[in-house]
Amino acid sequence: MATARKLAEPGQHFLEESPRFSLFRLAWPLLLSQFVQTLIASIDTLMLSGHSDQAVAAIGTVSQVMTAAHLLFGFIIVGASILIAQFSGAGRVQDATRIASIALGTNMMFGLLVGLSLYTFAGPVLGAIQLPAELMDEGRTYLSIISLGAYATAFVMTSEMILRMNGLVKRMLLLSVIMVTLNTLGNYVVLYGPWGLPTYGVAGVAWVTHASRLVGSVIAAVFLIKGLEAKLSLAVMLRPFGRDLKQIFRLGIPSAGEHLSYTASQVVVTMMIAVIGTTALTTKVYTQTLMGYVFLLSEALGMAAAILIGHRIGAKAYDQASRMGIRYTLLAVAASVLISGTLYIAAVPLLGLFTDDPDVLRIGKILMLIGILQEAGRACNVMMISALNATGEVRYPVIVGLIIMWGFSMPLTYVLTMTLGWGIYGVWIVFVIDEWVRGAFMIARWRSGKWKRIKLVTSEG
Repeated sequence: MATARKLAEPGQHFLEESPRFSLFRLAWPLLLSQFVQTLIASIDTLMLSGHSDQAVAAIGTVSQVMTAAHLLFGFIIVGASILIAQFSGAGRVQDATRIASIALGTNMMFGLLVGLSLYTFAGPVLGAIQLPAELMDEGRTYLSIISLGAYATAFVMTSEMILRMNGLVKRMLLLSVIMVTLNTLGNYVVLYGPWGLPTYGVAGVAWVTHASRLVGSVIAAVFLIKGLEAKLSLAVMLRPFGRDLKQIFRLGIPSAGEHLSYTASQVVVTMMIAVIGTTALTTKVYTQTLMGYVFLLSEALGMAAAILIGHRIGAKAYDQASRMGIRYTLLAVAASVLISGTLYIAAVPLLGLFTDDPDVLRIGKILMLIGILQEAGRACNVMMISALNATGEVRYPVIVGLIIMWGFSMPLTYVLTMTLGWGIYGVWIVFVIDEWVRGAFMIARWRSGKWKRIKLVTSEG
């Protein structure tokens, strides 16, 4: 057995040989990092709930738009992460670092383009997704400001991927903690006006979020400079073109396309819920804010599993990678059921942190019960898609996702919600069906072993 190398030091790319220990050691900082990042949105929601439920609904809807926009950065991040993991597993550190430089430069360009576009067309974008008229002013204000920070978000997201793929997950966690702390303190100042300061409402929250991401990008740059064994190339960042970028796009567009398709479907669902009314829209925001924490563990395990499986693929240990994919998926599904069930038991007091509206509390509790099944299916999807993407199998998940989401789930949502009048309950029932059907296809693909035929990198430099 080869001598184990730890990821605790900069530039080292592997953990101990024990898969369980490796997964845990990678996953727990990733989980905490995801937790504190999600906490930013929750803190915004919680603090704004004292301002008004309408502000919460407006910002929650805008957040869907920003999530979809940020997935454009995911094309580069996902494609680059696949190559970095496999190059590292093959011992080609300089090649992995070159890919990281290209990813940073390209996403910075995307960030500037996305930010300027959303700033310029904030009103038409919100009108297109049917934001209720009474929410339009606050929604437009928030989107106009928050979009200006898209370049910083792009840099932070890409930097976190590079830190993660190099095993520097504790630094990634520290970055997230600093950002959420700055965001919380800033929100307190602009919303509550301590020491006699004026309050700024939704606009203040948007500027605070922008500022925290800008500071985060500076800190991320410092971590990258000091933490990586092979230094990033500024020249490559400024001219991120050529064969490497084509390969990143070839991997990233299909794999991130699955996420983009899912997020786009959520925007359409939000439009349907907006037609139902502000109460339904507000309930959706509060419920998904809470249930989003269930998703964090699956996402952290998925990211950790992708790193480990990618390394195994780069080292040509295909059978070991195959066993890891199934074992980690079962672990994630069991964990999601446990956590979502616990949240359901405490549904009323948790929802009560945001609102005292009895309709929101009643509807939200039922949605959280249905959400136990939804989160279990989503955990299966996250793990299997992460495993498939790590091997370079990127087209199958997005093709299946497009067919099921848009050919089956969206029409069914419309029928249950609008035609049969099931309202928001119909939306959640379709969420469950969608996750489990797609999950079954992903498991079947993984077990088929067809991904073993894909060759992205070799052990030669």
